[in-house]
Amino acid sequence: MAMNMAGPSSGGGRRGRRRPVMAEINVTPMVDVMLVLLIIFMVSAPLLTVGVPLDLPQTQAKSLDQDKNPLTLSVNLKGEVFLNDTAIAINDLVPKLKAITEARGGLDERIFVRGDKKVDYGTVMKVMGRLSQAGFRRVALVTEVDQG
Repeated sequence: MAMNMAGPSSGGGRRGRRRPVMAEINVTPMVDVMLVLLIIFMVSAPLLTVGVPLDLPQTQAKSLDQDKNPLTLSVNLKGEVFLNDTAIAINDLVPKLKAITEARGGLDERIFVRGDKKVDYGTVMKVMGRLSQAGFRRVALVTEVDQG
């Protein structure tokens, strides 16, 4: 006659019966985290626009293909000129653009001009003249898509 003695290694008196190992993963916390991240990204995405706030004119032209981070000149309603997101005096524009194009590899690069639709036409033409003076031949004017 054999007797089964319950010891500390045999499960503490349960007579050898153990619960099977649970092989399921609880995905509810992961789904909750993903939904929170989705909401955060949906709210923050519209805030990630180009730095200078402008009211661009609208056209029905197609958008251009962009190959790399483009140079952008912006003219706001006050007539201030911005190179990408940095304010720059119009007299300093030509030397800065020449230095940038030498560092980037030449004048065959496209430069984008953004102008508020209520800004004086002469101010935008001064900027375009400075671009021509700096040697740029590929200038693109940025607009918004016409909603009508």
